[in-house]
Amino acid sequence: METSEIIKKVRKIEIKARGLSSNVFAGQYHTAFKGRGMAFSEVREYQYGDDVRDIDWNVTARFHKPYVKVFEEERELTVMLLIDVSGSQDFGTQKQMKRDMVTEIAATLAFSAIQNNDKIGVVFFSDKIEKYIPPKKGRKHILYIIREMLDFHADSKRTDVGQAVEFLTGVSKRRCTAFLLSDFYVRQDFLQQLTIANRKHDVVAIQVYDKRGSELPNVGLMRVVDAETGFEQYVDTSSRSIRDAYSRYWHSRQKQLKETFAKSNVDCVSIATDEDYVKSLLGLFKQRG
Repeated sequence: METSEIIKKVRKIEIKARGLSSNVFAGQYHTAFKGRGMAFSEVREYQYGDDVRDIDWNVTARFHKPYVKVFEEERELTVMLLIDVSGSQDFGTQKQMKRDMVTEIAATLAFSAIQNNDKIGVVFFSDKIEKYIPPKKGRKHILYIIREMLDFHADSKRTDVGQAVEFLTGVSKRRCTAFLLSDFYVRQDFLQQLTIANRKHDVVAIQVYDKRGSELPNVGLMRVVDAETGFEQYVDTSSRSIRDAYSRYWHSRQKQLKETFAKSNVDCVSIATDEDYVKSLLGLFKQRG
């Protein structure tokens, strides 16, 4: 992609994402993703009704009268975007490719985060860690991230979600909110790594999929290529039994995926490339609020 074309795309995505984060998601994001907890602010004299567990015994001893610690919500978050850049992202039969929708969703989350004064970091992953961008604040940093998402070329076409969340556990020392964006077109089980990561951090899974991945059209003989392995075969889509088997396989995979998220206590949402992701994200935010 040429530089001028990338700049135009970045600008277009920024206008849409900033508008959504300012007008649609304002307040929802803040409620859904809270800070690390309560941070010590100051001490003041004990008042009737204060919790005795908040008494600062050192200050109390020094001034010979009870003082309590005052806490306030520690709002600032670190937000990590774990973005699948494997070969299966370059697929789309509806309005757009999966990669395009993932980029828009990630940009919207990033702008929502900086409005909340949060830091943003990114992990691009395939079946390995392709690139790590450490968390920072500011619009300039987000535009750099969007530019990378638009023009990034992964070394590998395969996917390993487990390795991505394991990397998150190791690289982020303090608790963060992590958005895992993928089609979850995976062959390996990643329950253990996800469970460990979600104990330390707040992990949210966003599945972006194309409806052609869930059902085959009746169009006769079709050449099908696996974007991650390169395996190619011809499928007779006029056969009802083949179309039914394909659909059953998809639903079986989706069921297994939902069980993985439920067991690891990770909130998740699935969004098709022809759906309104704004509505889906709002539903996710309200579910957590």
